[in-house]
Amino acid sequence: MKLVIAIIQPHKLEAVKRELEAVDVNLMTVTNVVGQGRQKGVTEVYRGAKEAGGLINKVRLDIAVNEDFVEPTIAAVTKGAHTGSVGDGKIFVVELAECIRISSGERGGVAIG
Repeated sequence: MKLVIAIIQPHKLEAVKRELEAVDVNLMTVTNVVGQGRQKGVTEVYRGAKEAGGLINKVRLDIAVNEDFVEPTIAAVTKGAHTGSVGDGKIFVVELAECIRISSGERGGVAIG
Protein backbone atom coordinates (compact mmCIF):
# COMPACT_ATOMS: atom_id res chain seq x y z
CA MET A 1 0.00 0.00 0.00
CA LYS A 2 1.17 3.50 -0.83
CA LEU A 3 0.04 7.02 -0.08
CA VAL A 4 0.30 9.25 -3.13
CA ILE A 5 0.47 12.91 -2.14
CA ALA A 6 0.07 15.43 -4.94
CA ILE A 7 0.41 19.19 -4.66
CA ILE A 8 -1.23 20.84 -7.68
CA GLN A 9 -2.58 24.16 -8.91
CA PRO A 10 -6.18 24.73 -7.74
CA HIS A 11 -7.56 25.29 -11.24
CA LYS A 12 -6.28 21.83 -12.30
CA LEU A 13 -8.26 19.91 -9.66
CA GLU A 14 -11.20 19.02 -11.91
CA ALA A 15 -8.89 17.82 -14.70
CA VAL A 16 -6.94 15.66 -12.24
CA LYS A 17 -10.16 14.21 -10.81
CA ARG A 18 -11.33 13.29 -14.34
CA GLU A 19 -8.02 11.57 -15.09
CA LEU A 20 -8.11 9.67 -11.79
CA GLU A 21 -11.68 8.51 -12.41
CA ALA A 22 -10.59 7.26 -15.85
CA VAL A 23 -8.12 4.86 -14.16
CA ASP A 24 -10.69 3.82 -11.50
CA VAL A 25 -9.15 5.81 -8.65
CA ASN A 26 -12.06 7.52 -6.92
CA LEU A 27 -11.09 7.84 -3.26
CA MET A 28 -9.07 10.88 -2.21
CA THR A 29 -8.84 13.62 0.36
CA VAL A 30 -8.50 17.18 -0.95
CA THR A 31 -7.07 20.02 1.14
CA ASN A 32 -6.42 23.66 0.28
CA VAL A 33 -2.84 24.54 1.24
CA VAL A 34 -0.33 27.35 0.70
CA GLY A 35 3.35 26.97 0.01
CA GLN A 36 6.28 27.95 -2.10
CA GLY A 37 8.54 26.17 -4.47
CA ARG A 38 10.89 27.26 -7.21
CA GLN A 39 8.55 30.10 -8.17
CA LYS A 40 8.96 31.86 -4.79
CA GLY A 41 8.73 35.60 -4.96
CA VAL A 42 6.69 35.51 -8.14
CA THR A 43 3.47 37.47 -7.97
CA GLU A 44 0.53 35.45 -9.24
CA VAL A 45 -2.97 36.57 -10.04
CA TYR A 46 -5.52 34.15 -8.61
CA ARG A 47 -9.23 34.90 -9.01
CA GLY A 48 -8.43 38.51 -9.75
CA ALA A 49 -6.29 39.11 -6.66
CA LYS A 50 -2.51 39.48 -6.78
CA GLU A 51 -0.64 37.28 -4.35
CA ALA A 52 2.97 37.94 -3.47
CA GLY A 53 5.39 36.96 -0.75
CA GLY A 54 6.12 33.49 -2.04
CA LEU A 55 3.18 31.62 -0.52
CA ILE A 56 0.89 30.46 -3.29
CA ASN A 57 -2.46 28.70 -3.04
CA LYS A 58 -2.25 25.04 -3.98
CA VAL A 59 -4.37 21.92 -3.56
CA ARG A 60 -3.11 18.79 -1.81
CA LEU A 61 -4.50 15.40 -2.78
CA ASP A 62 -3.95 12.41 -0.49
CA ILE A 63 -4.69 9.19 -2.34
CA ALA A 64 -4.22 5.80 -0.67
CA VAL A 65 -3.79 3.02 -3.24
CA ASN A 66 -2.79 -0.61 -3.48
CA GLU A 67 0.44 -1.42 -5.34
CA ASP A 68 -1.30 -2.07 -8.68
CA PHE A 69 -2.70 1.47 -8.73
CA VAL A 70 0.47 3.44 -7.90
CA GLU A 71 1.71 4.01 -11.46
CA PRO A 72 -1.76 4.66 -12.96
CA THR A 73 -2.38 7.19 -10.19
CA ILE A 74 0.92 8.97 -10.85
CA ALA A 75 0.22 9.03 -14.60
CA ALA A 76 -3.31 10.39 -14.09
CA VAL A 77 -2.20 13.18 -11.76
CA THR A 78 0.66 14.10 -14.08
CA LYS A 79 -1.62 14.20 -17.12
CA GLY A 80 -4.33 16.22 -15.40
CA ALA A 81 -2.03 18.73 -13.67
CA HIS A 82 0.56 19.32 -16.41
CA THR A 83 0.84 22.77 -17.97
CA GLY A 84 4.56 22.67 -18.67
CA SER A 85 5.26 25.65 -16.45
CA VAL A 86 7.08 26.01 -13.16
CA GLY A 87 4.52 25.56 -10.40
CA ASP A 88 2.66 22.56 -11.85
CA GLY A 89 3.27 20.77 -8.56
CA LYS A 90 4.88 17.70 -7.08
CA ILE A 91 3.96 14.08 -6.40
CA PHE A 92 5.27 12.20 -3.38
CA VAL A 93 4.83 8.46 -2.89
CA VAL A 94 5.25 7.11 0.63
CA GLU A 95 4.85 3.67 2.15
CA LEU A 96 1.52 3.24 3.92
CA ALA A 97 2.01 1.07 6.98
CA GLU A 98 -1.66 0.37 7.67
CA CYS A 99 -5.16 1.28 6.57
CA ILE A 100 -8.18 0.55 8.74
CA ARG A 101 -11.80 1.07 7.70
CA ILE A 102 -13.50 2.43 10.80
CA SER A 103 -17.02 1.20 9.93
CA SER A 104 -16.08 -2.47 9.49
CA GLY A 105 -12.65 -2.87 11.09
CA GLU A 106 -11.19 -4.20 7.82
CA ARG A 107 -7.44 -3.76 7.53
CA GLY A 108 -4.87 -3.53 4.79
CA GLY A 109 -5.48 -3.29 1.07
CA VAL A 110 -9.12 -4.31 1.32
CA ALA A 111 -9.79 -1.32 3.59
CA ILE A 112 -8.49 1.14 0.98
CA GLY A 113 -11.50 0.52 -1.19
